[in-house]
Amino acid sequence: MSKRPLILITNDDGITAPGIRTLISVMNQIGDVVVVAPNSPQSAMGHAITINSTLHCSKIELDNGPQIEFSCSGTPADCVKLAVNELLDRKPDICISGINHGSNSSINVIYSGTMSAALEAGIQGIPAIGYSLLDYHWGANFEPLKPAIKTITENAIKNGIPQNIVLNVNMPKVNESKDLKGIKICRQAKAHWIEKFDKRTNPMGKDYYWLTGEFINEDKGHDTDEWALNKGFISIVPVHYDLTAHDVIHELNTWDFE
Repeated sequence: MSKRPLILITNDDGITAPGIRTLISVMNQIGDVVVVAPNSPQSAMGHAITINSTLHCSKIELDNGPQIEFSCSGTPADCVKLAVNELLDRKPDICISGINHGSNSSINVIYSGTMSAALEAGIQGIPAIGYSLLDYHWGANFEPLKPAIKTITENAIKNGIPQNIVLNVNMPKVNESKDLKGIKICRQAKAHWIEKFDKRTNPMGKDYYWLTGEFINEDKGHDTDEWALNKGFISIVPVHYDLTAHDVIHELNTWDFE
C-alpha cells in the first residue's frame, strides 16, 4: 500500500482550466492525486450545492499523468461531497482547491467557489487549502508559483492544519519565482464591493443586466492579505466555517427579551 498522502483536488474554474492542471502537476510530486472537479466554470458559486436536480460524474483522462480524474456536473462543494462519500475508498489526507484564476483575498472569500470547496472539506474533517492567483486571464502564468505551492502544501501535511481551520492562499502575479517577496500569515482585510449594473436592452426590447463593480479596501493595516499581496508577498489567511460572532454574545445577552 502506498504511504504517499492521498490528495483530493478540485476547483471552480472547471476541470480543464490551466490553474487546476498546474496544481495537479505539483501535487503529483507530493502524493497520490484524485481530481473531482466541475465539468464547466462555477466561479462565484459560493457554497451552493445541488438539491433540485441530479448529479452526473464521469471518469476521464485529460493527460498522461498518474492522477485519477472525475468530471462532475455539480458545484465545487458538490464535488467534495461526492468525492468523500462516493468516489474515494478512504478519507483524503488533504484537499487542495484551485488554482483559481483571480483573487479570493479579503471579502472575495465569501463568494468564492474555490474556497467553499476547501471549506466543505474542512467541515468533513479534512485539512484543506485554497489557492488563488491574482490574474483572471485564462492564459495566466502559474509556473513561478509552483515552488511556493509545493512548499506550503508540504508544510501543511507535515505540521498539520489546526482543526476546523482552512487556509486561504492568494498569490501575486509575477513573471519569475524570484520576484516573490516571500510568504506572510495575514488577517483578512476589511473591504467591500460597490456593485454596479450595466443595463442593456436586447433586440426584443427586454432589459438585461451585467454585474460590474469597484473593489474598495477600507483597511490600512500592514497585517492584511491585501497589504501583503500589494507588496509582492503570498498571503495565507487561516479561516473557519464557524460564523459565530463570539465577541458579541455577552453584549446580546444583556438584551431584555421578556
